[in-house]
Amino acid sequence: MFKKIVALIFVLSLFFVVITPALAQPDLGMENFAADLGLNAANDSDPRDMIVTVVRYFMTFLGIIAVVVILYGGFMWMTAAGNDDKVAKAKTMIIGGAIGLIIVLASFAIVTFVVDMTGNALSGDGL
Repeated sequence: MFKKIVALIFVLSLFFVVITPALAQPDLGMENFAADLGLNAANDSDPRDMIVTVVRYFMTFLGIIAVVVILYGGFMWMTAAGNDDKVAKAKTMIIGGAIGLIIVLASFAIVTFVVDMTGNALSGDGL
């Protein structure tokens, strides 16, 4: 019990002696911290751009999953060894993956079209 109290006092004294004065200083020289590290500074970007970027990454991820499903279906077909049940299951996977890929590509095209049109409408450009 005594060791725990001594350890707690040590940690608290370390906190108050070392960390608190560093936090109390008004200027830590952090104004150009991002630039010094070679990072982009925060800017006032449009939240719609961030949402569009997230949606595009998500659709890219879904497209990759659809391609993996198609490849896995092809692998199942190749390793079916003439078993009709396995071949039917592989065909179903390939068809499902192809339909999913078509849906992802169509939705990607729709999102790109809508973003371009709303961007043009908001900036005042015509069609």
